[in-house]
Amino acid sequence: MFNWLSLITGIFYIVLGVFVILYKFFIIVLEPNVAYPLGALLVLYGIFRITRAIIRIKNRE
Repeated sequence: MFNWLSLITGIFYIVLGVFVILYKFFIIVLEPNVAYPLGALLVLYGIFRITRAIIRIKNRE
């Protein structure tokens, strides 16, 4: 159950990162020089969570 929740959370982080990059908004309006690195960091963290969840799911089965 936890692995699937981690997978969904990873997808959420990727969507949030793309949202921050496109709209330059995360609780407050962001400057582009802050929005791009923050969005990229969120996308990378989402990819990390998805990868870790997939590895755990494969090892469990």
